[in-house]
Amino acid sequence: MSNSLKIRPIVEAASMSTRIYEQLKAAITAMDIYDPDANLKLDERGLSEQFGSSRTPLREALTRLDQDGLVKILPRRGIIIVRRTKPEILEMITVWAALESMAARLVCEVAGDDQIAKLQQLADTYDSTQVEQHMSEYSDDNIRFHSTIIQLSQCELIAEMTDGLFRHVRAIRRRTIHEKDRAQRSVRDHSRIVKALGKRDADLASRLVREHTMKLREHVEQNVDLD
Repeated sequence: MSNSLKIRPIVEAASMSTRIYEQLKAAITAMDIYDPDANLKLDERGLSEQFGSSRTPLREALTRLDQDGLVKILPRRGIIIVRRTKPEILEMITVWAALESMAARLVCEVAGDDQIAKLQQLADTYDSTQVEQHMSEYSDDNIRFHSTIIQLSQCELIAEMTDGLFRHVRAIRRRTIHEKDRAQRSVRDHSRIVKALGKRDADLASRLVREHTMKLREHVEQNVDLD
């Protein structure tokens, strides 16, 4: 199965460059850019045809994506989706661990019982002894679990800062969740995290979230080749 961008034609003319920008950004975010077989090169002519647009709004959208650091426009060489180096990824995971750890502390203070209950339901969906039978679904729900902690913190600045890291950390989580026994350990970690959140134990929840993400960093450092 080809790992490439999935584009739908844009039929409404209003704010064409903005609509192209938003759809391309979403498509890049959804793509497993650290898959060894990922197609990172973008074809301007092909994209123009897929969107059903002229080159001008497409180029405006690509310029914005270049400014965001999502793509790089290389003169006479085309356009590529940006992947980070291994040292950069390790730094991103470290920063994510710090931000999500604080988010977990805030969740204990501001989230409602019903919101934490929904997070509990998400964690309870999988059993650590059977998760390997549902790896595709768990890979998505694993990302959803961490994103939900950020959302429930109700801290807009943490959400904004993690948004810049999300595309890369998400892709690395998805790539590595199948490796060794990470999925089983992840399920157990999520259960402990939710219990701490439910008890409003901010110190414990913060520590568990941080340690959980730092395990990802350790795994990437020791086992993942990104260069």
